[in-house]
Amino acid sequence: MSESKSYTPPAVWTWEKQSGGKFTNINRPVSGATHEKALPVGEHTLQLYSLATPNGVKVTVMLEELLELGISDAEYDAYTINISDGDQFGSGFVAINPNSKIPALLDRSANPPIRIFESGAILLYLAEKFDAFYPKQAAERAACQSWLMWNMGSAPFLGGGFGHFYAYAPEKFQYPIDRYTMEVKRQLDVLDKHLANNTYLCGDNYTIADIATYPWYGALVQGYLYDAAEFLDVASYAHVLRWANQIALRPGVKRGRRVNRVWGAEESQMAERHSAQDFE
Repeated sequence: MSESKSYTPPAVWTWEKQSGGKFTNINRPVSGATHEKALPVGEHTLQLYSLATPNGVKVTVMLEELLELGISDAEYDAYTINISDGDQFGSGFVAINPNSKIPALLDRSANPPIRIFESGAILLYLAEKFDAFYPKQAAERAACQSWLMWNMGSAPFLGGGFGHFYAYAPEKFQYPIDRYTMEVKRQLDVLDKHLANNTYLCGDNYTIADIATYPWYGALVQGYLYDAAEFLDVASYAHVLRWANQIALRPGVKRGRRVNRVWGAEESQMAERHSAQDFE
């Protein structure tokens, strides 16, 4: 494991070159569109533009869970935004999400259509719109909101921190890997202790807090993220594993994990989704 020489930051940082790593070609210090590109539009009122990363899976699982409840108004069209190719910087996508991150949702049932970006905001929007997976009692709703915000605040340490330096950075450096490994294991310990006495994050009821957290931490302990299961000793978090395995059996979760997935085994992929028949 190599270590770089000590770095002294300049008085004013300037962007001189790409930093390297898996996603270096799409990293830049400015926002906005880089090219003109209209987004496709399907027949349903809900239009999703995403990719089956953990943040994208949150929303496709939510939509499939709503459909599993028989809520037909949750039917949606899902189109792939390939972040490696820079699709998120197309003018049509930026018009929905000025932050150029997946997922982004357009609800055409309103006039003008409503745009929603950030995965947590989309989950809240859909939960309120369809009155599902969101507790009504004040204490339970507060717990749900707390765990949802916990996920939104914690997952960047897992993805942008641990995942980047452990799996994607052009070189391996011990300090950032140790720093983010320590934090990820602390987060897993938080979840494990809580789930020791709770079926789901908010007690006995499955909510958007679980839907948000499973694609990150559930996938991590099941060995789907960063090839890091052994390194993180995920088997020691028995309660998180029980929770993750329980959620993974849900039909809506199984379907939602496939939508906008363009890698892996062919039977696990689904670049676009327009109806339930697409899964057949």
